[in-house]
Amino acid sequence: MPRPLRDYALLADGERGALTGPDGDVVWLCVPGWDDPAVFSELIGGAGTFTVRPECSWNVSGGAYDEGSLIWTARWTMPDAVVECREALAAPAEPHRVVLLRRIRAVAGAARMTVRLTVRGEYGSAPAPVLRRAGEGLWEGARGPLRVRLRGPDGAWVAADGEWGALVDVTPGGVYDLVLEVGEGPLGEPVDAESAWRRTEGFWAGAVPSCSGLTAARDVRQAYAVLTGLTSPRTGAMVAAATTSLPERAEGDRDYDYRYAWLRDQCYAGQAVFAHGPHPLADAAVRVVTERVLTDGPGLRPAYRTDGSRVPAERRLPLCGYPGATDRIGNHAGDQFQLDTFGEVLQLLAAAARDGRLPADGVRAAVVAGKALEECWDRPDAGLWELEPAWWTHSRLAAVTGLRGAAREIGGVEADRWNALAETVLRETRRRCLHSSGRWQRSATDTGPDAALLRPLASPYWPGPRAVAVATREAVARDLAVDGFVYRFRQGDGPLGELEGAFLLGGFQMASTCLAHGRTAEAGRWFERTRAAAGQAGLFAEEYDVRGRQLRGNLPQAFVHALLLESAVRLDGAAG
Repeated sequence: MPRPLRDYALLADGERGALTGPDGDVVWLCVPGWDDPAVFSELIGGAGTFTVRPECSWNVSGGAYDEGSLIWTARWTMPDAVVECREALAAPAEPHRVVLLRRIRAVAGAARMTVRLTVRGEYGSAPAPVLRRAGEGLWEGARGPLRVRLRGPDGAWVAADGEWGALVDVTPGGVYDLVLEVGEGPLGEPVDAESAWRRTEGFWAGAVPSCSGLTAARDVRQAYAVLTGLTSPRTGAMVAAATTSLPERAEGDRDYDYRYAWLRDQCYAGQAVFAHGPHPLADAAVRVVTERVLTDGPGLRPAYRTDGSRVPAERRLPLCGYPGATDRIGNHAGDQFQLDTFGEVLQLLAAAARDGRLPADGVRAAVVAGKALEECWDRPDAGLWELEPAWWTHSRLAAVTGLRGAAREIGGVEADRWNALAETVLRETRRRCLHSSGRWQRSATDTGPDAALLRPLASPYWPGPRAVAVATREAVARDLAVDGFVYRFRQGDGPLGELEGAFLLGGFQMASTCLAHGRTAEAGRWFERTRAAAGQAGLFAEEYDVRGRQLRGNLPQAFVHALLLESAVRLDGAAG
């Protein structure tokens, strides 16, 4: 049975991600890469799962990550025993083989654990490979290009439909290892559990900085871990989320595939990390956007597959879907024009230059992005919220802050040109989009406030005037916030929250904007309220149902974790 999204934990190695639930089932995993077909898809109504759970159904489940990692330990408390299952995707990742490690340990008392495995490719529509004994404690099977190997107990049963199952008895202090390998093509030598665990622990110890002294240091380290887990070590591209088709609104036809790399989202992550200090995640962001800008120039797409290829067109899957949702793969946003992406690219490259980490190709990419803005800044675009093309204010202000940041930090012969263009864009935006009350409005034709406007107003490259920025922030806080949570914009005449959840990106951005305006205590309140919207594992989705206290949308949402990191760093800077 599906569980609320807040109950799931993420296992990820940068090349793919798995979701595991409180009942011990891995309900989502795509192989070999992020947007390849799932082999475990029960999360969205498909088939295939890998389950480890107590045979005793009278239990209470919980769990936690090893701090600063995506190594998850599930825990079950029963009347006479306590059992844990430590699990992770082995890291560093291999591009064509996923290795899922699960280590069962009896903390107190003895218990019997049920283990079941069914690998079903093509989102559950392909028959399962039938596993056969291939040696002591080793099972192997194949179906088409899909190869499966499991290190597990000899005394197992295999059903005709490919389901594999076993019972494992664990005694106090006892440990039992399960190692699942899935890939396309030959799997190579079997993985040794102890060696794989040592490598995985070493990987996470080296990937996540200590963050000691920072506000909410544990959550910031978890944000680093999530961003690392969502970033391909081969290409450097970061996917927006690990999943597809988790609903933003039940029966609202708002369920999308986020298993692709949005350049804007990765720019947010790179800028957040640069605000803290040099780190491979920031360098990867610079490398990815530089490659894409130099390759595509003015034709830059908002999103790509992690290998840089085009996002496929949307299509439906014949599954029942997560409750309240339909299933779709692909994303139409890959073909949109989103002007603000160019502005965020320039701000990222400016941050790299400020820290002395912008290579020569990055300077060339900044020149290309600046020329693209010259050509298209007046063109209607889909904007941050990926709506119908319009003259969105946020997109123009993002271009302004990006151009000013590039002029200040990168400089060179283009600096005067960038500054002049920023002034031109700002002047025209002021003429079209400045509300009569003295604040920015959503677009040239929509007079309402918009939480998207908070981001450029918090930028260190915002040109002013401050009074307009303050009036805009106050309008968002007054008209688009309920109980300390920020919504995108008003939809219809009903109450906020009727048609969609609060956008957690907006809450953290509100905190940063308050800091830019010298309101440190208020920033802390927005930060802490938004931080409270995490699930049980500390993961954030894109939206939060304030009334129902539920996560909404795909999981975990990378840019929300990035903005938590950035807000925490800025809070500490303001306090210092």
